[in-house]
Amino acid sequence: MVRPFLHTHRALMAIPMRLRSFASPASALKWEGGVSMVQGASRGIGLEFVKQLLEKNEKGHVIATCRNPTGATGLLDLKNQFAERLNILPLDATVESTIEESAKFITERYGSLNLLINASGILSIPNVLQPETTLSKVQKSAMMLAYEVNAVGPILVIKHMWPLLRAGGGFGTERDIAVVANLSARVGSIGDNHLGGWHAYRSSKAALNQLTKTISVEFARKKDPVACILLHPGTVDTDLSRPFQRNVPAGKLFSKDFSVQKLLNIINNTKHQDNGKFFAWDGQEIPW
Repeated sequence: MVRPFLHTHRALMAIPMRLRSFASPASALKWEGGVSMVQGASRGIGLEFVKQLLEKNEKGHVIATCRNPTGATGLLDLKNQFAERLNILPLDATVESTIEESAKFITERYGSLNLLINASGILSIPNVLQPETTLSKVQKSAMMLAYEVNAVGPILVIKHMWPLLRAGGGFGTERDIAVVANLSARVGSIGDNHLGGWHAYRSSKAALNQLTKTISVEFARKKDPVACILLHPGTVDTDLSRPFQRNVPAGKLFSKDFSVQKLLNIINNTKHQDNGKFFAWDGQEIPW
């Protein structure tokens, strides 16, 4: 079960110095290559985003966050390869104080963000949360947990990174705008729901879609140089999908490398007019 992880500034200070790169306040600085943040970066699609962002942009900086950085072996391996351009921070999206601490660090170190990817999410946890096949299996605790992690958490991260995204816009990138990319799922589409089931997961992703759309309207009204989009990565071979891969049609189970390449192509080509849209991995829009 998701547990509150690190609550105070002590948590950040407990991370070994080799994982952090403190500097003086940088509120007025802009960074060539841009500054990206991946929330939920310890494994799966989130880790692959960090890897590709570092490998494909030799000047870009990446902030990778997760609940337990010291146990995130994949991120630690990347830190050894990209020591100067990767910062790893503790962040539990269900504990708002850890989000605030990460925003404080990014403000002091970089002063801006050009990309925020919210990649964390839950589908199943043994003995806690399982996709429901019938209404009779719906449990309040599972519904609330899915909503907290899949919908509320990403929105709180956007809330605290908003000033940094406004400050960054598209500077240092090939875009005119900063991008917030929330990983959703096709099963969160109400119009595309023909099978039923998976009540907690479906509804939490539908909530994420609505919240992201609502934020996009505010960003547009305030003329912020930020676009919010939702992305469906397809069925990807990760720990999240592994228990449910048996019925995936041939050719429809994607590698992390393939899916993230496709998603980054969408992100890198996002324009103002894409603000508030919901895209599948192949660039096709998904109905709400």
